[in-house]
Amino acid sequence: MHPCLIAAFTMSAPFVQSLLHWYRRNARQLPWRGHPDPYAVWVSEIMLQQTRVDTVIPYFERWLERFPTLHSLAAAEQQAVLNQWEGLGYYSRARNLHRAAQIVVEQHAGKLPADVKALQKLPGIGRYTAGAIASICFGLDTPALDGNIRRVMARLFNVTELARSTKGEYRLWALLSEYLPSGEAADYNQALMELGALICMPRAPKCDQCPVADSCLAYALGVQEQRPVKKRKPPVPHHTVTAAVIRRNGHILIAQRENKGLLGGMWEFPGGKQEPGESLPECLRREICEELGVEVEVGAPLGVYDHAYSHFKITLHAFDCTLLKGEPQLIDHASLQWVVPSAFNDYPMGKIDRQIAANIQHSTGN
Repeated sequence: MHPCLIAAFTMSAPFVQSLLHWYRRNARQLPWRGHPDPYAVWVSEIMLQQTRVDTVIPYFERWLERFPTLHSLAAAEQQAVLNQWEGLGYYSRARNLHRAAQIVVEQHAGKLPADVKALQKLPGIGRYTAGAIASICFGLDTPALDGNIRRVMARLFNVTELARSTKGEYRLWALLSEYLPSGEAADYNQALMELGALICMPRAPKCDQCPVADSCLAYALGVQEQRPVKKRKPPVPHHTVTAAVIRRNGHILIAQRENKGLLGGMWEFPGGKQEPGESLPECLRREICEELGVEVEVGAPLGVYDHAYSHFKITLHAFDCTLLKGEPQLIDHASLQWVVPSAFNDYPMGKIDRQIAANIQHSTGN
């Protein structure tokens, strides 16, 4: 870099006051901003992980209506928690939030600890979330590094290391700490988040509207759209899967997934992934035998459903099925229930299973 550019940037590097001034004039009115209860801020931070603000707002408001206090969340059944979270995705967040609330009641007298290390010991709270809660709720001088902040800082300081590498993360945290204004960490962290959400966006950043453009090294070099430096992603795998709608005496069998991993604790129509050389009916018969220990007759198709998860995509084929032999057993699931279609809404489901359930309810008129 040219020495004059370095000198100019060094003189303008105290970008913080311009950033704070912009934030205090332009911050969006969000239901968790300025909220007096640390519990509400905590809930919002967990919901905002990998989820857009516009999506989170109605979930946040419904959540606080259903679980208005940390104690009410801790006392709730997990199924009620998952039901309330349904549709927001990444369900481990809900399970961790629920368990963490119980730990806070058991070990911290029902109050979130005002300590970064203590916060990080709670399920679902990592370094970023602990920093956000500690600064916003308790006024502690601690930084936070989420996706928006990572992008802003990588551009401001032209960080050329892989942003999510050990070296890149270390540098970004160090920069955040170096420029953190004493006593103003809450606004500092939120201002960086807001700048990343509204101005310093992943594609086509609005540099002409940016309050700290004069301090941005990437902008000065014309490389803002190449920052942060990312690792090239491998192709997203695609799987074909099947699901069985097994009927008996007006009831349909649904299965609860084990309380771990993807969609843990949620209810589904049993089935699984197609293997090479299998037809869809062959796949479904094999999966149902392996999962439930029964034989089924695969009948009419009940729809094709596409969905993208974070690391793979699926196309699911649902089929009407009839039990031929055996009684369903708990082999790969936490629980099994024979349910009338009108009761499906009482059971938390992932997006595709909810679509299948809704189609069944529509076809049966309940």
